[in-house]
Amino acid sequence: MKIILKQDVAKLGYAHEIVKVKNGYARNYLIPKGFAIMLTPSSEKEHTEMVRQKAFKEEKIRKESETLAKALENITVKVGAKAGTSGKIFGSVNAIQIADAIKEQFKYDIDRKKIIVDGESVKELGTYTAKVNIYKEIKVEIKFEVVAE
Repeated sequence: MKIILKQDVAKLGYAHEIVKVKNGYARNYLIPKGFAIMLTPSSEKEHTEMVRQKAFKEEKIRKESETLAKALENITVKVGAKAGTSGKIFGSVNAIQIADAIKEQFKYDIDRKKIIVDGESVKELGTYTAKVNIYKEIKVEIKFEVVAE
């Protein structure tokens, strides 16, 4: 029996995939649990249309992400922090402050969870790098400079 998976099933397949399984497995486990639906001509048409739309949306997101990555490639973000006379800052600079500085200076809205600061933590004035995971395999390194306020 051929079925369309509604969600990922271990050792069987991923969501929105058409797979062939034994009749009993489909009728007694996958379909009642809501993991799959039976493949009928109408569900097959619906599935192909959904896959086509999903591919279109993903391509659009990928293009936007690549454009953002090119824009972020050569920028240097200045992050202000209170510092002592020796150059050490009070506290440390984190992803939230970098995301806010990017939004304020360059008008790009980046989620703080997608910014990974290299090294342990930033506790001194200077220039550092951070990685931004924009979308799946699209990543870019940005430079940020910690300056005294």
